[in-house]
Amino acid sequence: MKRAGILNSDISRVLSYLGHTDTICIGDCGLPIPDAVERIDLALCFGEPTFMRTLEIVAADMKIEKIVLAEEIKTQNPAVLSQIEKLFEGQPIQVEYVSHKELKAQTHDCKAVIRTGETTPYANIILQAGCIFA
Repeated sequence: MKRAGILNSDISRVLSYLGHTDTICIGDCGLPIPDAVERIDLALCFGEPTFMRTLEIVAADMKIEKIVLAEEIKTQNPAVLSQIEKLFEGQPIQVEYVSHKELKAQTHDCKAVIRTGETTPYANIILQAGCIFA
């Protein structure tokens, strides 16, 4: 049995399979997930688990070089954007903003989408894996 880190076997497996530049997505409970992409459904009820708590735990166990956010988060969910900025503050992580439509299109290339119980708008992020030995 694991002593620490992510206990969810699906998330742990996906993170261990990631190579440099591979992507995963963490999304709110309304984000459409393409049929061909692995769905890791954590949603228990509206609001649980939260997007931010899920992101914090995944980010602690993943080398991230780039994040992709919907442009709409800036005006429609500035509180969550502020929390994301604080989480990655001081880290050499590239931030890209795209339309929400484009973010949804990019989920087709993700190795997995982690669905949370989050119910605030545009609480979705794509995480691109960095190289752990560079």
